[in-house]
Amino acid sequence: MIASKTIKTVLWVTLFAIAMAFLETSVVVYIRKLYYPEGFMFPLKLIAPDVALTEFLREAATLLMLIGIGVIAGRNKIERFGYFIFTFAVWDIFYYIFLYALLQWPSSLLTWDVLFLIPCTWVGPVLAPVINSLCMILLFFVILFSVEEKQHCNTGPLVWSLLVGGSLVMIGTYTEGYINFMMQRFSFVQIFDLSNFDALMTYALTYVPRDFKWWLFAVGAIMHLSAIVLIWKKNSQKSLVRSP
Repeated sequence: MIASKTIKTVLWVTLFAIAMAFLETSVVVYIRKLYYPEGFMFPLKLIAPDVALTEFLREAATLLMLIGIGVIAGRNKIERFGYFIFTFAVWDIFYYIFLYALLQWPSSLLTWDVLFLIPCTWVGPVLAPVINSLCMILLFFVILFSVEEKQHCNTGPLVWSLLVGGSLVMIGTYTEGYINFMMQRFSFVQIFDLSNFDALMTYALTYVPRDFKWWLFAVGAIMHLSAIVLIWKKNSQKSLVRSP
């Protein structure tokens, strides 16, 4: 049974994530009003360098905030990780809810979106990060129930291998299209050569995503779900052994 103090913590973290999602949505609404008055679409438009730098720093600050709330809310390492992914997931889901409420966008869950900019552009249908977020919420509650019952969550190398490996597969799914597009014109060395910045930006702004590798996404999702099932089995079996 979850303690009342923990329930309050979860509720406050949820409210924080929802408020943070609205703040994020507000910034995106302003940017789209300035650069996409006719509605967001690919290819992306050129934005002022100082605005682009601000966007990069804003994303880095967002990650720091999400990590920070996990550190503050969690009582041990695994629970801090759990609160981090939970806050991330709730924030991401409500970000799209607020975008739809304010801009009636996306028109469907299969609408393409720019998901992240660090260290390169991540793109994918909105449905993909929503699925990721639902998996993170499920993982959080598995961790939370385990910690509440035993003050510990048993994981192991296989679990972390599945979680990290699945995450790398997901990142590859979101970035492979953009990376392949850039590699058609530039070499790996040229991409990191600052003297080519103008040429790189000009070419990058012609990128239009066409195909999302759902099969590769499914591999990453299965790895994540397998890790969640393993955590549940490891900790529920341990509980049964300890029961009188």
